[in-house]
Amino acid sequence: MQKLEEHVRQFCKTYALKLNTDLGQHFLVDQEVLDAIVDASGIHTEDTVVEIGPGIGVLTKELLTRAAKVVAVELDARLIPLLETYVEDDPRLEVIQGNALRVPLPKEPYRIVANIPYHITSPLLRHAFLESDITPVSLTLLIQKEVAEKICDTQHTGLLTILVGLFGTPEIIADVPPSCFLPPPQVDSAVLHIQCFPEPIASADELKKIFSLTKIAFSRKRKMLSNSIGKQPGGAEMLKKAGIHADRRPETLTVEEWVKLAKVDLTPTFYHP
Repeated sequence: MQKLEEHVRQFCKTYALKLNTDLGQHFLVDQEVLDAIVDASGIHTEDTVVEIGPGIGVLTKELLTRAAKVVAVELDARLIPLLETYVEDDPRLEVIQGNALRVPLPKEPYRIVANIPYHITSPLLRHAFLESDITPVSLTLLIQKEVAEKICDTQHTGLLTILVGLFGTPEIIADVPPSCFLPPPQVDSAVLHIQCFPEPIASADELKKIFSLTKIAFSRKRKMLSNSIGKQPGGAEMLKKAGIHADRRPETLTVEEWVKLAKVDLTPTFYHP
């Protein structure tokens, strides 16, 4: 049986395909990692899956063995006929040529499963959580390992940790070395699974307030909250009412504490929903 890597190499050679690494085109060629992604995604036979950046369809082909439908969003138009060839024109595949950050996501329940270009990790999460009609059931993403670790780090939270924590529970499923890709990237990767909550843990107004507060706090993240939020009109009172010491730094606050801060019945003049 031909190994996956050999098969993909031969396919690319047959069609004289040169990958554009500037667009994050690194094809996954490790069967065990593919299996880990699909297993972690929890796909059911009735599910719709959105895949970002399918390339020639290495992951797509695996997704089609389990999902009812796969919507593949590909920016590079030259890859689309190759994708359809690789998956053998499966009728359950819908291909959209365009920028995944601008393509509307489904209005019915869906899961996102993708080996994404690493530079779009943050904007893709914002698109899925903040710019879509409904939150996905889950996201299973192959991303840069360092970013995955930051998202899961609840001891030193960052803006992505907070964003993800408001909408779901993240978990690193597997580490993925560069050798699992064609061509190998210059960084280590990881499979990150985010199981989304039925609803975010804060209301729409509270979410806006949280993002306003975190923008102020993390613009001076090495400073104590007394020197960021505390310097804003009403900010010191907000911290006091939420029971958050002003000498703490923003990275020490949990997602739940940001929600608690947003629930304080006080709208300082620096907050503009």
